[in-house]
Amino acid sequence: MKRTALTSMVCTAIATFGVGCATTHSAATTPLTISPTPWQSMIADAAAADGVIIGEQHSHPVGLPMMAQLFADTLADAQAAGPRPALALEFIERDHQLALDDYLAGLIDEEAFRSRTNRTETNYPAAHRDMVEAARAANLPVYAANAPRRYVRMARTEGFDRLRAMTPTQRETFVIPDPMTTGPYRDRFFDLFREMMGGGQGASAKEAAAEQAQGQPGPDAEALNAQIEAFYRSQQVWDATMADTVARAVRAGHRPVVLVIGQFHSDYNGGTVDMIDRALPSKRIVTISMVSADEPTTEDINRADYLLMVGPTPE
Repeated sequence: MKRTALTSMVCTAIATFGVGCATTHSAATTPLTISPTPWQSMIADAAAADGVIIGEQHSHPVGLPMMAQLFADTLADAQAAGPRPALALEFIERDHQLALDDYLAGLIDEEAFRSRTNRTETNYPAAHRDMVEAARAANLPVYAANAPRRYVRMARTEGFDRLRAMTPTQRETFVIPDPMTTGPYRDRFFDLFREMMGGGQGASAKEAAAEQAQGQPGPDAEALNAQIEAFYRSQQVWDATMADTVARAVRAGHRPVVLVIGQFHSDYNGGTVDMIDRALPSKRIVTISMVSADEPTTEDINRADYLLMVGPTPE
């Protein structure tokens, strides 16, 4: 679906989170703008959408509780109007769906759910738990949205043909992107990884950065691009799988389907949003992004339909 040139900044109805208003910003040479929007206006818009993509900043102490409240309010508005919403989480992988379903159905307790899905305080913060519990209390589904890491790693190390050779049961847990996302999203990904890997030769971005810091010789441009392309294959398996999860949920009759995701995947019409739009061209998708600042800048224009100004990340 096409996106508007307007980005709204939420500020007025969330004083309990310490988020303040800012003036409207606009680019000097374009009509694009960022304008303040009341919390309830955003909630009403989200509740009326087919899909809502919340791009979070992991562990932000203001942003995560705000996100949980956003989901609770969207859930209440949507249910009051009649639709049956659903929640989807990047942070739970598809091969854990059965354990998640068993917990939602009351067949296992929370301790067993956490054990079977390897939940910890780090990968299952209080805000994520609050969202799952809100869905559980409302008897609504929660989708384990992401591809298992072993297959994501395989995309990087062995390529898509190796994934295509998996069994039908295995392939139910991941989606191979076809086609891959090109354009600004891919460019941002490559720029980020060039910065991280510019002088390294390691098997991972962290290893590459460490080698660069130690002064070890780095790969030439062609080798570096091939290395980043391998990481991009992994990124796109994540994107394609999460987009497919949302599309399946929408086609099953849920509205809105709220996907919680790391914001790189969704900001500026990121890879996951691009693939959702391709899978559901006639559906309305609302994007929301956390911004770790008190006021937006021109760089935030078109980041998402709505910005949550959550303040700087504490050091």
